[in-house]
Formats: sequence, C-alpha cells, structure tokens
Amino acid sequence: MTYYGRDMSGTTDAALPTEFETVRYHEEGAVAWVTLNRPEVYNAFNAVMMREVAQVWRHLRTRDDIRAAVLTGEGDKSFCTGIDRTEAMGNADIDDPDFLARNRGTSNPYMFDDPGMALGPKASDLWKPVICAVNGMACGGAFYMLGEVDIIIAAEHATFFDPHVTYGMAAVFEPLSMMQRMPLGEIIRLSLLGNHEHLSAATAHRIGLVSEVCAAEDLQDRARWLANAIASQPADAVQTTLRAIWHGVDVGRSQAMDMGAAFLGIGNTAAAMAEGQAAFSSGKRITPEVR
Repeated sequence: MTYYGRDMSGTTDAALPTEFETVRYHEEGAVAWVTLNRPEVYNAFNAVMMREVAQVWRHLRTRDDIRAAVLTGEGDKSFCTGIDRTEAMGNADIDDPDFLARNRGTSNPYMFDDPGMALGPKASDLWKPVICAVNGMACGGAFYMLGEVDIIIAAEHATFFDPHVTYGMAAVFEPLSMMQRMPLGEIIRLSLLGNHEHLSAATAHRIGLVSEVCAAEDLQDRARWLANAIASQPADAVQTTLRAIWHGVDVGRSQAMDMGAAFLGIGNTAAAMAEGQAAFSSGKRITPEVR
C-alpha cells in the first residue's frame, strides 16, 4: 500500500498488538496517547518503531470512539532525535559505491522510499487531530512527525534543530515536511546551520512552529486539555475541518476553495448537526481559556 508514494507495506487497519517494543500506547476516554519509548537513544527511531507507529496510526482510522491523539516522547530529554544511525548504518563502509543503492532498496534514486515517511499520521491517511507534545530535543527525522501533526506544543526546555549537513548529509525530506509550518528564511537557516544553532522553544513559538510553550511539568496536562477539548466536539465536523485545511496546504487556496462545497457536504452530517444542536440547546456554556 502506498500513500503519496510512501510505502505502507506491513501496516494494516487491524487491531493493535498487546505489547509494543518501541512505543507506549494507552487511551484516556476519546483520546489515544502515543509515546515514543526508546529513551536510552533519545527516542531515535529504528525500523521497529517506524512499523509500530504506523500500526497505531492505521489502527486509529478504524476507531470511531477515539477522536484525537497525543504524540510525545518518553522522558524529559528528547522527543525524538531522528533515525538511529547506529542501528541503521551499522559498520557499513559508506565509501563502498554500492552502499547507497543497497540501503535505498531500489535500482535508482527516483524510486526511493525514505524510511521516516511512515512515521507521520497523514502518511497513514489518518485525519483525526494529533497534538504533539515536544518534551526535549526534536531534531533531524523528528520533523517527519512534526510536519504531519496538527498542533505542536513544547516544554520550555525543548529545542529544534537539523544536523544533517553538519554530518555530510543533505537535508531534503525534513525541511520539505516543515515548509507549511515555518517561514522560508527560518527553515533555510535551521537546515543550513545544522548542529551550529538550535531553536529554543521560545523562538519556535515566536516563528509559529509551536502554538504554546509551558513548563515541563505542565506539558502533559496542556496536551490533555487540548486533546480533550477537541475530542468533545462532533467528530465529523472536526475531521472534515482538519481535512479541508490540509487540502488547502497541499493544493493552494484557490483550488481548495473550489472544493469547499464538497467538504461541507461530507462533513455537515445529520449526526454531527444533531450533536451540536443538543450541546447548544442544553444551556451549558463553555468558559473558554484566553491564550
């Protein structure tokens, strides 16, 4: 199975395994919590984690009772530091002219399935809101996930950087994944400075990469509030709104506006309208937070 050219082989919409090796998964009401769980390597991802994360996203497609998800990392040092190079690279001789071709898995670079692509929820065609709580370093391949989640919040000590060029590798998919989240000059600066400059959580907030910065001890509670608030609303309305916005990112404003009526026809379901009307008629009013 492929999505936007991404290899989804080995992932299905079936029930989740009872135990994972590299992630922790639990549910709180209508919210799923997905925690990258390799703190001994700063939550770097390997082949197992890529498969397990994709399994979770695919599974959530089938769960109408789960209306939102939170993605975070184990511990307080790192959200994710990208691919686990010790496992992925091993002791291979990178001067071997056949090394890249063997690790690419195809005969030429035009048929390349980048290993991190399966990590993002959109790569698994999941259109339920995903809140990412960045609890430390987020670098390199972490941007595959950051580029496809819907809301990013960060602890005050979180940092963002991309060390690819520092270590002789072109940064390509990572900055392209972030183009819709960061101003052009900022993504170029982050990509070209490599390990020489890290974005603080405060700077990430100022440029719009994250929508909220909080104390580390408050991060999970803030993510929980966001996810629960979103999950409390009619799912058809929420998910159609989300899909329409991402469609606009992918195709541009004018083409997205042309599809607006189609999205309204899909999302304004009788069930969602009835749920919304019941909430309005109940007399209970939401006291909103002011940000």
